[in-house]
Amino acid sequence: MRTLLVPKQNVSQLETVFDKIKMLHEAGAEAPVDQVNWKADFPKTLPVTVRVAHDGDMLYLYYTVIGEAVRAVNTEDFGSVWEDSCVEFFMQREGESGYRNFECNILGVLLSRRHETREKGEKQASEMPSIFRHSTISHRYEGDRQVSDWSMYLEIPKKALGFDAQESLSGQKIRANFYKCGDETPEPHFLSWNPIDLPKPNFHVPQFFGLLELE
Repeated sequence: MRTLLVPKQNVSQLETVFDKIKMLHEAGAEAPVDQVNWKADFPKTLPVTVRVAHDGDMLYLYYTVIGEAVRAVNTEDFGSVWEDSCVEFFMQREGESGYRNFECNILGVLLSRRHETREKGEKQASEMPSIFRHSTISHRYEGDRQVSDWSMYLEIPKKALGFDAQESLSGQKIRANFYKCGDETPEPHFLSWNPIDLPKPNFHVPQFFGLLELE
């Protein structure tokens, strides 16, 4: 099981999203989303990383994806974003039986639910306005093939993660996994930070989560 030590940084004190991204680049913990769990059926891999930090009240994530043949179809929150070019964060508090997922496509369209199982969950509709998203997309060619380099910056408040107002993220241990997928992209792929030992693609598996230790 992989472990990531997540630093505490005063990200919220910075004025612009670009300043915040710069801080994550310089001082955030970096995790590679590099596990190709189903190589026989879905061998595609991409250079994908996520940088992580927190400030006690907010968790900050910054994903970068290099050279993807992208798909961007879903434009409304709670849509089928996993079919598009998509990055995801699944997490579980210590002592909880359920878990939460945050799935964001290249357009910043978000799906977030509280789950007991993959099939049994409920939308985190009241939390959606508080989750900030910012994406960048750069298109280029590799020979005659168009690909895109893109990024996704997310600010997720502690309430959306299942913590109360009086609680701090400092000192918390969160079981989690980071994902990169695109079920209906030109090159379907299912990548993860922590490996998943199952015969078919499935990200709703807390038993295969890694560990985030928040400073």
